[in-house]
Amino acid sequence: MTTYSFRPAPIPFDDRWDVIVVGGGPAGCSAAAAAAREGARTLLLEASGVLGGSGTGALVPAWCPFSDREKIIYRGLAEKVLNRCKAGQPHVRADDLDWVPIDPERLKRVYDDIVTEAGAEILFHTALAAVERDGSGAVTALIANNKSGLSAFRAKAYVDCTGDADLCAWAGADFLQGDATGKLMPGTLCFVLTNVDEYAYRSIYSGKRSLYGGNPDSPIYRILASGKYPLIPDSHICNNLIGPGTVGFNAGHLWDVDNTKPETVSKALILGRKMAEQFRDALAEFCPEAFANAFLISTGSVVGIRETRRIAGDYSITLEDYLERRSFDDEICRNAYFIDIHMDKKTSPRDPEELEKLLKRSHHYEKGESHGIPFRSLIPRQLRNVLVAGRSISCERDVQGSVRVMPVCLATGEAAGLAAALAARQYSGNVREVPASLLRTRLKEEGAYLPD
Repeated sequence: MTTYSFRPAPIPFDDRWDVIVVGGGPAGCSAAAAAAREGARTLLLEASGVLGGSGTGALVPAWCPFSDREKIIYRGLAEKVLNRCKAGQPHVRADDLDWVPIDPERLKRVYDDIVTEAGAEILFHTALAAVERDGSGAVTALIANNKSGLSAFRAKAYVDCTGDADLCAWAGADFLQGDATGKLMPGTLCFVLTNVDEYAYRSIYSGKRSLYGGNPDSPIYRILASGKYPLIPDSHICNNLIGPGTVGFNAGHLWDVDNTKPETVSKALILGRKMAEQFRDALAEFCPEAFANAFLISTGSVVGIRETRRIAGDYSITLEDYLERRSFDDEICRNAYFIDIHMDKKTSPRDPEELEKLLKRSHHYEKGESHGIPFRSLIPRQLRNVLVAGRSISCERDVQGSVRVMPVCLATGEAAGLAAALAARQYSGNVREVPASLLRTRLKEEGAYLPD
């Protein structure tokens, strides 16, 4: 590839900030809110026009579990987000904690409010373009791009919530990506069908009763066997009633998508939109009671990405840590989600037996069990004033299949934002100097679940 060199030119420079958070998904929203709540002057940069990431732009239709099947364990800001969402969904019970449907429009407003009420400022349609770093491992400036052109921003501490560890990677920090060969989990372009016969859906096709591939009688297997809808690749067809006569689908897989390579994402978006149309037509044919008159009203504005970079941090959470339900002196949250790795094209389940084999390898915990996530796994090795939250924290690939989901991202985001504020205001931006005991005390005061 040939290169092009910019001629030196001045650009606007804004150095008013204590903390800058890059990326406004679940982790970024809770990080920005937590930092601002702590009194830090906080800026949140978001490349799209909405906060929320997977639950809004990507249209993921349900929250992964918030509980360990005994009690809620993702508390603090995570619990506040969940409760505000449920308050506007009459078909969701107040005590529901697991696989709660998402109303994406309501969730957009919830995140707007959570962030702005805390006092953080947001710049939408502002994408990270470059990172400046000095020889000591301190990030000295971010270059961002929006309709004003290029601008430079400086803070005392930064939180990378890009989902792809862009800030860390562009600052020269080490990272890992995918499995041993670099292969990544597939993405999914979620979609929404409306004008669904709600009575038929609730009584015949709701959740795991029938459509879900874990049911051997699911119509998805008849759809696959028919061969009439070749873009439907496998039995992945998670779905939830997200509103009156409206069903959200997290269905199908898009392979060979790397969110750090825009050309692969562009092809996936085109294919995903065609795939969504085939799902609508197939459901209308094979599930006519509910979907005969269904209308494809929306596909995600972004591909749902499960995996790209994960940082090489001061500590990497291992599969052994997960299996041993390990606790840590510096843990900042607990996690109980199973190891949810979506398979490659050759091994992705197309029949109930294959799916059952996959589920047995997922290491589901028993009731009340969880493991800790240490603060050290949020700290990139080579950087001194940067923290990471969300799916890019430091862990082995198997563990990333568990910690990547939205409730965990909310919890790691709150911890990272709070720690960044403490670092900026008390420790000259050095995140390693923040005492874990202080961080844990403040998180507990804000409602986090951190058993002694």
